[in-house]
Amino acid sequence: MVLEVALIDVLPGHEDAFVADYRQGHPVLAGTPGCRSVRMTRGIESPSRFVLLVEWDSVAAHEENFRGTERFAQWRALIGKHFANPPVVEHFTDVTPDGA
Repeated sequence: MVLEVALIDVLPGHEDAFVADYRQGHPVLAGTPGCRSVRMTRGIESPSRFVLLVEWDSVAAHEENFRGTERFAQWRALIGKHFANPPVVEHFTDVTPDGA
């Protein structure tokens, strides 16, 4: 499993519209083959900052099944107009206490 973390800064005043468009686009992202879960969080101290957390089967599942398809274009068309700047996106894997 791979965790995609996207830091998203939204234009001030666009927060509610961003949330509404995220909710509309959620099924597009969540229905992607290889997508295990999707979660969006919002900053308390910085309410224009959001963090998208997506669990994927692999980096390839993210890049080939989503980023390289029409799903990504649909998703970006909904939420991209609210971005203050391009999101910072990275992939992470778990560090286990037992080293497994």
